[in-house]
Amino acid sequence: MNYYEDFEVGRRFQHHWGRTITAAEAAAFATQHLLHEPALFNATYARHLGYPDLVVSPFFVFSTVLGMSVADLSESGGPFLGADALRIHSTVIPGDTLFASSVVISRRPSKSQPSYGVVEWETTGRRQTGEVAVVFRRTNLVRRRSPADGEETSRP
Repeated sequence: MNYYEDFEVGRRFQHHWGRTITAAEAAAFATQHLLHEPALFNATYARHLGYPDLVVSPFFVFSTVLGMSVADLSESGGPFLGADALRIHSTVIPGDTLFASSVVISRRPSKSQPSYGVVEWETTGRRQTGEVAVVFRRTNLVRRRSPADGEETSRP
């Protein structure tokens, strides 16, 4: 588990071994979240559009990559403050394996909760080919080992 003090600006993380997306979970995600784009759950229609198989929802890609980063970045239990600058770069299809990496963009002590700091990361999800699938920034409150007065570290 990492604490606020472990997140030096510029530090990079390669998150665990990756995750292969199956057609069943891609279709289930689209159905359960009422995503009505037929290419997300109808393989015949997706092929008609020129895809080799179903298209995995970009929301599922985002949530999968975010989930892969939790053990390294936010497992200490601080609240998730949001994600910004979400960009989808390529289509993911069932059978693709996603890999994730993150870099610390900024950090600062929390003004309202001295036992926490605010950390922002940029996370990139790549397909097994190395092609970028998704990039986003996320921010969390992260527990501190010990609050220190006056510390300030921001974007490079």
